[in-house]
Amino acid sequence: MRKAPVMSTYITNKKIGLDYEILERFEAGIKLSGIEVKSVRQNQGNLLGAHITVRGGEAYLMNAFIPPYQEKNTPASYDPYRKRILLLKKSELKSLATQESQRGLTVVPISMYNKGRVIKVDIAIVRGKKKHDKRETLKKRQSDRDVAREFRDR
Repeated sequence: MRKAPVMSTYITNKKIGLDYEILERFEAGIKLSGIEVKSVRQNQGNLLGAHITVRGGEAYLMNAFIPPYQEKNTPASYDPYRKRILLLKKSELKSLATQESQRGLTVVPISMYNKGRVIKVDIAIVRGKKKHDKRETLKKRQSDRDVAREFRDR
């Protein structure tokens, strides 16, 4: 019998739930170099401020910070903020392109994780929240924590 692959999340964008309202999610592969793969597997990197653009029938991950695995063995031309190609189906690319062109919608990465031996990126089409919506989200989180604490203490 073959075992199911163990999935582990390497990098997450923790501000997504507070700053954006998630409308639709996709799973995409990502094209990385060897030193970037090793760095991601060591949980190094940051998705804050990263976004996805669709140009010429390809999707790119922009402004994602992935540092080199070993600083001293890295080529001088390495850019940790370079754009990286995302691997999606044509239908998903078309959907992302139409959604991205709409006013007020953005495509952002949520997390990077492995699926078997392959590194995947969880991306979402989002709409930005206003300040009062963020306050409501924080109040709801706090009340949920309080309720959970009450049930746990009983």
